Amino acid sequence: MKKDRPYRKSTVPDNAELKFEGKLFDVYQWEQELYDGTMATFEKVVRSDTAAIYPVLPDGRILLVKDWQPHRDVIITPPAGRLEPGEMPVDAIARELLEETGYKAERVIPFYTNQPYEKFDWVVHVFIGKNCTKIQEPKVDAGERIELYPVTFDELIQLVIDGKVHQQGFTQRVLSSIPNPSEMEKLRALLAPTERTP
Repeated sequence: MKKDRPYRKSTVPDNAELKFEGKLFDVYQWEQELYDGTMATFEKVVRSDTAAIYPVLPDGRILLVKDWQPHRDVIITPPAGRLEPGEMPVDAIARELLEETGYKAERVIPFYTNQPYEKFDWVVHVFIGKNCTKIQEPKVDAGERIELYPVTFDELIQLVIDGKVHQQGFTQRVLSSIPNPSEMEKLRALLAPTERTP
């Protein structure tokens, strides 16, 4: 049985069969008719959707994290994590922000969503958190070590240019804004601590 989300329809066809069920990934297969009338087996990998947030502090810095896990070296990323079954993206990101950083956003704004790989039924939901303040100590999982890494907007842009921020959709937005100053100002305004027009 496909894992439908309460907020979006699965991209796996109804006639697909579950061929492998893993802890993080499931694999589905189905027969698909081609344009010439022949049939072929198609596959898609399914995983839980992810939520990420760019938390903006009252002083205007953006709160990134340095994230270590046992299977890889450190990466710089916005706070992020998988959605739990039945969880809505905005609820998941509030939970992840609090767990990973101890911070809570005064306001959470949808930023964008993207599907990183066409062969995966997996969507990344990205938010901006306005006026984030610390309300508790972080409570990270046993399999991760996190260090808070607040940066200015200009430092964030430079980290992206240098290939040091691990968030594909945001990287694409930054790089496409570089040759267009008005687009970069829109991005700067989005990541300001309060609403403002560029």
